Amino acid sequence: MSTFNLDSVLREKIFLVLEIGCNYENDLEKAKEMIRYAAEQGADAVKFQTFIAEKVFSTHAEKFWDIEGCPGDTPLDEFRLMPHLTKNQYLMLKDEAEKAGVIFFSTPEDETSFELLNDIGVPLWKISSMNITHKPLIDLCAATQRPILLSTGASTIPEIFQAVEWIENHGNHNIVIMHCISNYPTMDSNANLRMINHIQKCFPEYWVGYSDHTLPIDGEGVITAAVACGAKVIEKHYTWDSTRPGYDHQISVDYRGVRRLITQIERVNSALGSERKQPIEAEAKARIHARRSVTANEHIPRGTRIEKRMLEIKRPSYGIAPQFLEHVVGRVAIVDISYDTQIKWEMIGSYAEN
Repeated sequence: MSTFNLDSVLREKIFLVLEIGCNYENDLEKAKEMIRYAAEQGADAVKFQTFIAEKVFSTHAEKFWDIEGCPGDTPLDEFRLMPHLTKNQYLMLKDEAEKAGVIFFSTPEDETSFELLNDIGVPLWKISSMNITHKPLIDLCAATQRPILLSTGASTIPEIFQAVEWIENHGNHNIVIMHCISNYPTMDSNANLRMINHIQKCFPEYWVGYSDHTLPIDGEGVITAAVACGAKVIEKHYTWDSTRPGYDHQISVDYRGVRRLITQIERVNSALGSERKQPIEAEAKARIHARRSVTANEHIPRGTRIEKRMLEIKRPSYGIAPQFLEHVVGRVAIVDISYDTQIKWEMIGSYAEN
C-alpha cells in the first residue's frame, strides 16, 4: 500500500485523532455512528485499540488504576472482558470510515494484533506509551514505513531517543512524538504542557503532538493550549456520552464537545501565525494612522528657527517620527509651515546659527 503522507498534512493543519477505543461498548452500529459523526464534525482520524489480553498481561499483573464500571478484578480479566473486534468487523469499520472521509487505524498492543491491522491496511501506527520499550513491536511497525505516532507517557528523554533510533534504523522518519501523561484522568496540574517544548528542543527534526487524558470540563482549554505550545497532532478520547461508567468515557469528549473542540483548535491554530516578529499587512493602516509625527503647534513662517514649544507629537505618521524630535529643534523652516501640519524633512533646513 502507498504510504500516507502525514508530514505534508501537518504542514497545513492540526491533525485531530479521536480515540474511540472501547467506548463503543461492543456495539458495532454505535461504532459506525461514532465514526460518521467524527467525520461530519471535521476530525481527521478515528482510532481503536487492538489487543489480545493474554499477550499483554501475565496472570501476575496488578491493576494500577481502577476506573469505576470497568469489569474484572485483574487487568487480565478486564482486558478479556473489554470489547473486541474480529478482522471482518475491522474491515467493516475501515470501510465505513473511508466512505465518511476519515482515516481509520488502531493501536496494536502485541505482535499478533499488529499482523491483523497490517493485513487490513491501516495507513499509520500508534505506539502506546507503555510500549515505548517494546522493541519487537516498534520494529514491526517501523518496517512498514508508515507514519508512527510515538506516545511518551511516563518516559524519559533517553527512552524516547532509543525508540526513535529503533524506528530510524528501518529508514523510517515518519515520526510524530506525542507528549502524554499516563494517568487517568490527568489533572490539569499534571498535564505539563511545557514538556512539548522540551521534546521539540530534543527532537527538532520531528513533529510533536499531544495525547490528552484530562477531563473535558467547560471546554477543551488544555488541548488548545497544547496547540499553542506547538502540538501538531492532537489525540483525544471520544464517546457519545461522557457520563457513562467504565472504559474511557469520563476522559472523553462527547458529541457536543467534538465540534467545539475542532472549532477551538482551528481558531488557535489560525491565531498562531508567524514565528517571526514583524509588522503584518493587517497592521499597515495602524502604522500610518495610529503612530505619530512631529507636528507644528503653531504657524511657523519660513526662515524661523524652530523651537521645541512650536512642536507637538500627533497622529498620523505622515511626517518626521517622534524619536527625531530633538533633530528638528534648532533647524530653520525653509517653507511656511501651517499650524497642525506634520513636519517633513524637506520642510526644514540646517541648524540655525546662535
